Amino acid sequence: MAEKSFKYVIVGGGVSAGYAAREFAKQGVNPGELAIISKEAELLDSQGFMCVLEVEERDSFLSGISLILSTEIVKADLASKTLVSAAGESFKYQTLVIATGSTVLKLSDFGVQGADSKNIFYLREIDDADQLVEALKAKKNGKAVIVGGGYIGLELSAVLRLNNIEVNMVYPEPWCMPRLFTEGIAAFYEGYYQNKGVNIIKGTVAVGFDTHPNGEVKEVKLKDGRVLEADIVVVGVGAKPLTTLFKGQVEEEKGGIKTDAFFKTSVPDVYAVGDVATFPLKMYNEIRRVEHVDHSRKSAEQAVKAIFASEQGKSVDEYDYLPYFYSRAFDLSWQFYGDNVGETVLFGDADPNSATHKFGQYWIKDGKIVGAFLESGSPEENKAIAKVAKVQPPATLDQLAQEGISFASKI
Repeated sequence: MAEKSFKYVIVGGGVSAGYAAREFAKQGVNPGELAIISKEAELLDSQGFMCVLEVEERDSFLSGISLILSTEIVKADLASKTLVSAAGESFKYQTLVIATGSTVLKLSDFGVQGADSKNIFYLREIDDADQLVEALKAKKNGKAVIVGGGYIGLELSAVLRLNNIEVNMVYPEPWCMPRLFTEGIAAFYEGYYQNKGVNIIKGTVAVGFDTHPNGEVKEVKLKDGRVLEADIVVVGVGAKPLTTLFKGQVEEEKGGIKTDAFFKTSVPDVYAVGDVATFPLKMYNEIRRVEHVDHSRKSAEQAVKAIFASEQGKSVDEYDYLPYFYSRAFDLSWQFYGDNVGETVLFGDADPNSATHKFGQYWIKDGKIVGAFLESGSPEENKAIAKVAKVQPPATLDQLAQEGISFASKI
């Protein structure tokens, strides 16, 4: 097969790849210089560049980009700047952007009996969502079990209830979203979800699945001995970054590919963005890997700006990221900025039975606010908690308990 050569190659087809491509277009990439290579059959997932561009803008810049889809890269030789596909095609590049993202952890990875049964879903690719939608149509007013109490668990539980599906949500931790939520925050969401008809089962895990003769899931067996009926199971138990292609060729740390503040790796002309990058978090003077769409977008833009600046003998500012997480479900909408370390103070109306359900929380470390969370905030209030997490003003717990969101609003 003939070898194909490009000035720039993006490997991946998700959010980071989309935003990197958009930034290449903004920076003035010439037709034929850029290729996106993705194992997916279409670009991109629901939060990629297809939804952030106007149709005319999308068509004009895609016309100059080589989209090499349904093409899985199985070998990457960074020393010779060569990528090889499963079909044996060879691709040369001058500059590589690694945007391979993450893959879901599956229950079959842990040897769970029956985990490959039909109607057990994982949400990562657009095909996963399409298959789930079809199952929902086929199992109207059915029963679902959600395995996991993080983003996927909370957001999908809400979607399924809104589609009149009976929902049991199962997770091993003492409360939902434990990586971010404190017990006080979680108590609100658990109560609210229960009021919406979601049955929450904490402190246990799924250990097996029974099926109907046609192979579709029928029951979920829990470690505590309970058995739950299920027409549909959705699993959200985490993800792992896709770095295998580059093992032994780039420096790694904290499960990801180590980069600098411009997302350059330890190999010249190779950049890593999004879920796979372990990067300097400047405001906390440490390095971290962040799995969130906001960072995926911003890191991709930063890397491409840095690539063009380097070519022009210029420089860009170091990446100075403020951690940001958000979610929307039912009529709820929360945002979090900063770091969830130190002492905490809850403020506002955190009663799940309340009609207003507007509340928040601050995190204080060394006498300064380092993190802020707000449920049902206005756009102005959400900007205020972002600012307070960035500025890190001094405050006391008593002061914050008394002033609540008004403290952030006056910073």
